[in-house]
Amino acid sequence: MRNITRTPESSEHSPQFSRDGLRLLYRRMPRGETLDNNHHGTQGALVLANSDGSAPQAFGGEGEYTWASWSPDGKQIACLSIKGISFLDVATRQVVRKLERKGFFQQLTWSPDGRGLCGVANSFGASWSIARMNADTGEATAVNRIDCCTPDWFPDSQNVIFSWRPRGQSVNNGYGWTQLWRADAEGKSRSLVYAEDGRHVYGGHVSPDGKYVLFTGNMQEDGDPGRAGAPMGLMRLADAPILGGDPSRLKAEHPQYRTGPVLALPVGWEPCWTRHEFRSASEPGKEATR
Repeated sequence: MRNITRTPESSEHSPQFSRDGLRLLYRRMPRGETLDNNHHGTQGALVLANSDGSAPQAFGGEGEYTWASWSPDGKQIACLSIKGISFLDVATRQVVRKLERKGFFQQLTWSPDGRGLCGVANSFGASWSIARMNADTGEATAVNRIDCCTPDWFPDSQNVIFSWRPRGQSVNNGYGWTQLWRADAEGKSRSLVYAEDGRHVYGGHVSPDGKYVLFTGNMQEDGDPGRAGAPMGLMRLADAPILGGDPSRLKAEHPQYRTGPVLALPVGWEPCWTRHEFRSASEPGKEATR
């Protein structure tokens, strides 16, 4: 692990690499401000930097350019606010077009092919739905309804990874545990990726080659960002579905389950990765991959 922001007076969060791995965006806020799991995309100021953290520049002021996400070519960002979805040219900071938000309210992500947006919405007969929007027409459809969050795209732009807490779980005082699922972008099929009683699983992010998924999560429903997050995990998608911990309750629902392997990683929150390699300033000549 290496700190790439090095700003002791501030806290940075919600990082997202551009699809080519050359740029990084994140939000910066005062050190004393508490990170809010449901509003982190609106907290602080948007910062754009190189993928190794160098040359950071504030893109706007506090609370501006909320829930920002890179276009496939890294030349634009899409931002979600109560007023709608805005597409901005990075070089000029000018709004090039807008769409109605159609009930989307957080966690907006632009697809790798540029044709779609995914996010969390409350306009499909239930709150906390995962939805897809056509980035050209604004047409929106639900992918999965009720108690879903942290969606992201597969590299093929045809599938999404997301967290879901299925209803009817008897454990955790009837509240249940949040699990990692995948679905096609049209919402016609879905399947379990990873579940573990005793752990809320969030922040699924698929590798650039589509073979692995990175996630985080612990007993705290929000991922516990106030204490540096929770242990991250890395698994092969070909091994899904995997049931962690004691599988006794879940194995009847998922008879094709497996028990691993899952690589345990350090604590993190809302993880993101890229295949882009960069030189470490502290170790000249060595390459590292984030």
